[in-house]
This record gives sequence, structure tokens and C-alpha cells, in this order.
Amino acid sequence: MNSLKLLKKRFRLLPRNVKVILFSILFLFISFVVYISLRPNPNGWTKVSKLGITLPLRYKIHGIDVSHHNGVINWKKVKKMRFSEEDLKLGFCFLKATEGMSHADRQFERNWEQVKKSGLKRGAYHFYIAWREPVGQAKNFINSVDLEEGDLAPVLDIEQNSLKPDKQIIEELETWLEIVENHYHKKPIIYTNPNFYKKFIKGNFDEYPLWIADYSRESLKGYNSNLWFWQHNQRGWCEGVKGTVDFNVFLGSQEDLEDLCL
Repeated sequence: MNSLKLLKKRFRLLPRNVKVILFSILFLFISFVVYISLRPNPNGWTKVSKLGITLPLRYKIHGIDVSHHNGVINWKKVKKMRFSEEDLKLGFCFLKATEGMSHADRQFERNWEQVKKSGLKRGAYHFYIAWREPVGQAKNFINSVDLEEGDLAPVLDIEQNSLKPDKQIIEELETWLEIVENHYHKKPIIYTNPNFYKKFIKGNFDEYPLWIADYSRESLKGYNSNLWFWQHNQRGWCEGVKGTVDFNVFLGSQEDLEDLCL
């Protein structure tokens, strides 16, 4: 007796309620498979094996963001990397420059110079410490970052809270943004996560370009019309970078990207 006949015989001997449960499980499994295969995919999520993640290939301009945590980066390899059948390549990168009132990322100067030589579009961000005062933080960034024509607008990274009242944090964020905008003559980009966006940014800084770290993957609902950058994955692989790296996508055209540059 072969294994199939044996299974059929054993199945017939099962109590009726057990058969019902097994059929229900099978039905749910088949329904799930059908749903996954037929569900809408408006962002074009596609597995890119070279990167080890899925990308929203509806958008064509992809980028990474790095700090000293990514070690010494070979920017020539980053620039040369191609990662899809459509010959997609990275179009921009953001580099951590400063944090708080005095800290400077130890890889920033090297990264800043090497990215320019590679030809990648570059941008710099400040990691904001909410329990520190904003003027000193703005000066730390300005003294550390020499933005040139063609560079992306300066970035304020706000993802930490403090014991200060929300109103005070919002006022101090406004101070940082105004000082930096007046210095570079370009409205800064705000990077944040969904919770901080709702708490501090929405309704207060809607006129600023937005860069959101949202890993829900399905859609980007609930954000203002100035949303331009989407950090969708923290665990991508990139040639020239050790370990994993954050992957982002730009939600507009190349012309839109140029408009966000000095």
C-alpha cells in the first residue's frame, strides 16, 4: 500500500469534527495564498535579491542614509552598484553630520568628500536632541556642514522626545529650522517617524519637505503633500557598505529632486 492510500485510509478513520477542522485550515490557507497573489500592489513592491529586501519599484530614484555606524564606506562601489533588471542605481544619499550641541559624526568629513567625488547626490542631517537647546544645535550643524550648489537641503532628524512640554519642543524645533534656513537660504527637510510626525510636525511644519521613516510597506496615508522621501527599510545590503543599511526612495521626479537642492 503506497503512502497516498495510507493517508486516505487514516483520514477516513478520523472523527467528523477533526475532518471539519482540517478542511477549515486548508480553506484558510488556500484563501490566504489567493489573497497574497491577487491583492493590489500599487507601489510595485518587488523582491530584489541583490539587496535582500523588497523595493517599491513604482518609484525610480532610490537612496541610502549612513553614519559612522556603517564604518568606512567604498563610495566608488556604492556608485557603480546596479540592482535590478531595469538597471536601477542609487541616486542620492544622506550622511549624518552632527548630533546635539557639540558632537560631529566621525565619518562625516570623509563621507562628504568621497560622495562628492563619486558623483552621487548628497545631503547632510543633524540628529536633534530634544532636551538640548536649539541654537547651539543649529550652530553645531552650520559649523560642520558646508553645503554647495547641487547638494540636498539640510535635514533635521527628530525622533527623540524629552520631558519638556510638547509646545516648547515645537517652538525649539522652529528655532533650529529658522536659523538653518536663514544660513543656507533653503528650507530644511524634516526627517521623522509616524508617531513624531503626528505629535510635533503635522499642522506645525507642513510647509517643510518631509522625509518619513515608515515601514508599514502598504501605503503612505495621513501625511502632508510635502512628503518627498520615504525610508522604507533598515536592513538592505549595498555594495561598498559593511552590514545592513537604510534604504529610501524619492517620491517625485528628477526635476523635483533638483528643486530640493541648493
